[in-house]
Amino acid sequence: MHKQVTASRRAIPSVTKVLDSLGKIDLPRPLLIDLVRRKLSKIRASGKIPEFRSIVDLVRSSIEQLRASRLQPVINGTGVVIHTNVGRAPLASAAVRALSEVGSAYSNLEYNLATGARGDRGGYIETALALLCGAESATVVNNCAAALVLIVQHFTATKPEVVISRGELVQIGGGFRIGEILEATGVKLREVGATNKTTLADYSRAISPQTGIILKVHRSNFFMSGFVESTSSMAIATLARKKRVPFAEDLGSGAIIGTEQFGIPEHEPTPAEALKDGADLVCFSGDKLFGGPQAGIIAGKKRFITAL
Repeated sequence: MHKQVTASRRAIPSVTKVLDSLGKIDLPRPLLIDLVRRKLSKIRASGKIPEFRSIVDLVRSSIEQLRASRLQPVINGTGVVIHTNVGRAPLASAAVRALSEVGSAYSNLEYNLATGARGDRGGYIETALALLCGAESATVVNNCAAALVLIVQHFTATKPEVVISRGELVQIGGGFRIGEILEATGVKLREVGATNKTTLADYSRAISPQTGIILKVHRSNFFMSGFVESTSSMAIATLARKKRVPFAEDLGSGAIIGTEQFGIPEHEPTPAEALKDGADLVCFSGDKLFGGPQAGIIAGKKRFITAL
């Protein structure tokens, strides 16, 4: 029996032999070696040794799958203009040119050309974003989910409760749910109202000495109609000021200018509108309707942005 197993294992070709049979492949050799080794290891574990040509075909199939996983241009035929799975919004030509010019050389990333000293990495972009959003200040993080976590963690450091409408515990792309994201930070959710109706009185009754923040989440990827009611941002902001509780609004996809001018029937609230209505902070994606690279943008009162 031992001799049969040994003979069977000897039938497994060497890594070098398989690589030589593949010919020229436009992938780094270390990746190919690792792929071949893993494929041969699986064959060895199965106990069934295919013919050499079949082994090469299996490896070649795995190589094609690996090659297809590389980042590359595709045609968006989904009918969804801003699609998370295919890169969201394509970068504008001017942005691509700027990336090419700056990225291919040294830059003043953290160097102040005026003073000759260490500079602020996000100074220019944060000033521009604050102006666009009608805010006192702004900052940029990895994505909108990260922005939301950062905001919530800051305001619940000593007061652990987050007041939020049940109708706004939405699920966003990638299966992420707002409620689960918030609870993962260790906060306690005070869900108010019902799925279809949340009144100002619901928010008022939920506020307590343990309330760290009131959070409003825009339903950017769906809408409800019929027997529904949502409390306006302005009304919540007035209540928050009266109760001396911070109020933040997650706009989701985000839009800098009114979407109506592009023929979109549903109005997408802008950061400027949310802040004008009284939100202390707003967060939104910088890569969807804003049209930039993946980013989470936070805008609002300077003292809160500085604290974050």
